[in-house]
Amino acid sequence: MSTSATAYKLSDRQKLLLLNLLASLFCALFGAVYEAFGHGVYSFFMIYSFAFPLVLGVLPLTLIGMLRATYPTRFLRSAYHAGIATLTVGSIVCGVLEIYGTTNPLTVVYWPIGAALILVGAAGYAIMLLRRRRQSEYA
Repeated sequence: MSTSATAYKLSDRQKLLLLNLLASLFCALFGAVYEAFGHGVYSFFMIYSFAFPLVLGVLPLTLIGMLRATYPTRFLRSAYHAGIATLTVGSIVCGVLEIYGTTNPLTVVYWPIGAALILVGAAGYAIMLLRRRRQSEYA
């Protein structure tokens, strides 16, 4: 005797949306806990580390879903989300070091690398959309 239940499967976009929401929540909670034990010392890097996955991850994925736009290729998604992860981790590392009261010259590499990865993903997606639009005009 079996029941046929239709399992709800999440699309890739929905999985990434959920992952970015969870990453934002984790960063917000991590920052709050870390600063609670920071003896009154706080860092804006730590406080706003949640903003990278929220603004750069959730917002574009929501817009793509609402506009029913073409979904980016796997390479472009990977590059873009690697950039978000790089910026998020860089923000947390800078926050930890700032709360600890020290600096490290190697933390400056997070920002240009993260920005470059996001730029590769976003520019590649724009080029992909333009090519598909041009192909549909000629067809």
